[in-house]
Amino acid sequence: MKKIKDFAEKDRLEQPLLVKECRNGTTNKGAPYLSLVLQDSSGVIDAKFWDVKPEDTARIQVGKLAVFSFEVLLYNQNLQLRINRVRDFEEGSVSLEEFVISSGTSEQDRKDELNRLVSSIKNPVYYQLVCAMLEKVGEKYLTYPAASRIHHSYLGGLSEHSLSMAVLCDEICGHYPQLNRDLLIAGALLHDCGKTAEMSGPVTTEYTLAGKLEGHISLCNGWLSEVAEKLGLEGNEETILLHHMILSHHGHYEFGSPVLPMLIEAEVLCLIDNLDARMNTLKAALDATKPGTWTTKLFALENRQFYRPKGE
Repeated sequence: MKKIKDFAEKDRLEQPLLVKECRNGTTNKGAPYLSLVLQDSSGVIDAKFWDVKPEDTARIQVGKLAVFSFEVLLYNQNLQLRINRVRDFEEGSVSLEEFVISSGTSEQDRKDELNRLVSSIKNPVYYQLVCAMLEKVGEKYLTYPAASRIHHSYLGGLSEHSLSMAVLCDEICGHYPQLNRDLLIAGALLHDCGKTAEMSGPVTTEYTLAGKLEGHISLCNGWLSEVAEKLGLEGNEETILLHHMILSHHGHYEFGSPVLPMLIEAEVLCLIDNLDARMNTLKAALDATKPGTWTTKLFALENRQFYRPKGE
């Protein structure tokens, strides 16, 4: 079975793929079609199923595997599939792990790194709040993605992103000693916890009702209020500062932050969050690009294309 990352223009294949997204459409002549995003463990790819029949639509369900017969085409400098036929997938014939994108770091390694970083927090208030929040979120912290599509959008992406940010925070604190390391590490570890309620899960990630109506910033901020009250820490300055870190980490009102960064640590957290997200997006795009050629236009990076030098 050929992996998506190895697909090439003019390939003609028949194999199972996971349906990540499915949208109905109608051509100018009134014919129904489907716009799909299909996935395996190596990545995702867009697909079109023209002149789709009702029985075909019934076989295609988000979060489920189906066996597709397709051609690989080049469209707007991107590979895209043209689906010709679909049939039911026989359960048990292939492991589901072959179709789930996951973090390149093992869950145990991420858990060990998390424990190391939490243990390094010296301030007792920040330490208690971080421990209580992580306990509230539970194992979802290690399995959930950090986004549905743009960056770290895979199994374990949330913890990979948060831990990467915390490690960067540690490095930056060594260079800028005026920063409060404990506050910055706590903010990095907790800032995206609300995504475990904002999104449906790690395999076929969709936004939940709470995610759409409240958003992960509000959800996480509410949880922090709950755990602080239980610990009797709701009036502490540290608690208020950590609330601010969560509320301001998107950096701009138009990006969803209800307040702008007004602490030096909040400013740094916002910058590191953006840096880590962009680096993950670029890595994925460049990994899928041949040396000496350009990436596709990247929506998350102002629709810019990036060149991969020939020597890489």
